[in-house]
Amino acid sequence: MSVLTQALPILLLIAIGVGLRVFSVITAATVEDLKTLVVTLVLPSVLFTVFLDLDFQPAYAGVFVLVAAICLALLVLGRWLGRRLAPNRPYFPFMLTGFEYGMLGVSLFGAAYGFGNMGYIAIVDLSHEFFIWFVYVPLLMVLRDGASRPSTILKLFVTSPVIIGLVGGIVLNALGLSETIKTAPVVSSVYQVMTLLIAMAVPIILIIVGYGTSIRREGLREVLFVVGLRYAIIVPAALILNHFVIAGVFGLGQPFQVAFFSLMILPPSFIIPVFMQTASAGDKAYVTNVLAVSTVVTLVIFSVYLGLNPGLV
Repeated sequence: MSVLTQALPILLLIAIGVGLRVFSVITAATVEDLKTLVVTLVLPSVLFTVFLDLDFQPAYAGVFVLVAAICLALLVLGRWLGRRLAPNRPYFPFMLTGFEYGMLGVSLFGAAYGFGNMGYIAIVDLSHEFFIWFVYVPLLMVLRDGASRPSTILKLFVTSPVIIGLVGGIVLNALGLSETIKTAPVVSSVYQVMTLLIAMAVPIILIIVGYGTSIRREGLREVLFVVGLRYAIIVPAALILNHFVIAGVFGLGQPFQVAFFSLMILPPSFIIPVFMQTASAGDKAYVTNVLAVSTVVTLVIFSVYLGLNPGLV
């Protein structure tokens, strides 16, 4: 399979999303409903089926710790740099850390390397999910409300369909019930429905991403600065860590190296605007533009990387 054959469908689906917005074929409200469908059914199905079949290895613990450390280090660096480079931008630290795995990582990696290989990036992302829910979101709530309640965070975590799918897959896998889920009456039908929902993941998510990627000229220089800073830090770090830690220390092969790099180049989490109800109009525009520009940069970097690494062997 040529690189063009792998990359072009991804870019075309995103272009379809852009076209749907530009020509007003569907409304923003429709796209929000599609996002709800993805978060409620599609992504939980992806994560449940992936973790249901994963063969966990001791080396994965090192990946868990490494990714968590990267997320925390980028947050600390973002807060330090923010005080010096963007003192009037309270959301600056969130622009340097966090990765949009759900709405972009799943679709890009799945489209390029196949959903049969999603386990690699799912393992790499695992500690990042805990970082998002127990560090990133609480800090966003503090910025919005002046405080965060642990009970609220815990409720959001345990009621998240994505987390339910992820944890459900892990628990049933650990209990040795993987084959039972696939063969038992009724339960196997539910599993089959999940596999059908997975087929929706790539097209629907990439169309949503394309629809939402709209870059505004106002304040673009400031946005380009923070996006350039993020990727100037992350891309070299990801390449170095891949060589010396993922491959060198953990002894993990090409699939994990591709998965690690694919996660690291993703844009900041799209969850940020959900917690910006009290933010100024300027900050909302700033964050939205950073997410849009970062998405474009991610697509460019991923396409180049896919050209250099068209397969996982």
